[in-house]
Amino acid sequence: MEPFAACCCDPHAHSLKEGRPDSHAPAGLMGDHVHHQGEIMVEYKFEKMFMDGNRYGTQQVSDVVALDVTGIPFMATPTRMDMNMHMLHVMYGATDNVTLYLMPMWMELTMDHMRRNGTTFTTYNEGFSDLRFGALFLLYDTESTDLIFNFGMSAPTGNIHGTTTAASPMGAETQMPYPMQLGSGTFNFRPGITYKKYWEMASTGFQFQTNLPVGENYRDYTVGNEYQLNWWFAKRVGEQMSFSFRTEGLWRENYGGPGDPQLNPNMISTARTDMRGGFWFNLGVGGIYQFCDGSRLNVELVRPVYQDLDGVQLETDFQMFASWSKAW
Repeated sequence: MEPFAACCCDPHAHSLKEGRPDSHAPAGLMGDHVHHQGEIMVEYKFEKMFMDGNRYGTQQVSDVVALDVTGIPFMATPTRMDMNMHMLHVMYGATDNVTLYLMPMWMELTMDHMRRNGTTFTTYNEGFSDLRFGALFLLYDTESTDLIFNFGMSAPTGNIHGTTTAASPMGAETQMPYPMQLGSGTFNFRPGITYKKYWEMASTGFQFQTNLPVGENYRDYTVGNEYQLNWWFAKRVGEQMSFSFRTEGLWRENYGGPGDPQLNPNMISTARTDMRGGFWFNLGVGGIYQFCDGSRLNVELVRPVYQDLDGVQLETDFQMFASWSKAW
């Protein structure tokens, strides 16, 4: 269970799980710990994802080849994408076994493109993404283990009708394709489960997390189901620092429904519902530093080592996560 402002400077820390930096999972994960009754935690989390170059299935392809590799003569292709996410994570211990959480998120999206004639353009979108909220239930608790169920949801607060004038050579306003929209347009269930095991100077954990949209949104599509399976190992270095290694299997399904009627699926791959899914196997390395006031600085770098994408899509180069959290 999460300590009450416990660290190496706190002589009252007594549990094998308390007063140590690795009681939090690596920075790229959430829903992994609970708080004592009445305790509040506030966390600022930042995520950056960078994508550069196209991939057809498992093979890297040039931007020119990406225009025709699927057999559809696209008029343009994405070449690069940069995503920044700012998250405010608030947790409250309703009881020792139930923790409530709320996470508003602000997203910034930039995508570079190349037209068939060789000219280029860039689109940009920013705003609130979908609001995440839920409850964490401590199902099993011993001096050295935790089993936590995440009953999570998200609400469709992210805009899905963002437009741009950059895509048209004449400056006409057009609907931006699926990866450039800020939300899903649906309420989503996000159930998950986390198991953690602690030793004196190390810990390990497993987490299975899902994102399951409910129905179609008002633009006639449903984002694909997502499944994440993570394992990590953390090694403490002294009392205030730990380093982690993480593996992640990530499955995304293609979008469902007829598709956004404002998008032409033959114009660009990002406007197709059948080119949104795939499988990624990722490796992450990170570290946590716990200050003597109980606050934590948590950072992690994640890189894919295998990607198998449906159709032609931008490949992921890396993700970076950083957060600062404090509990009272």
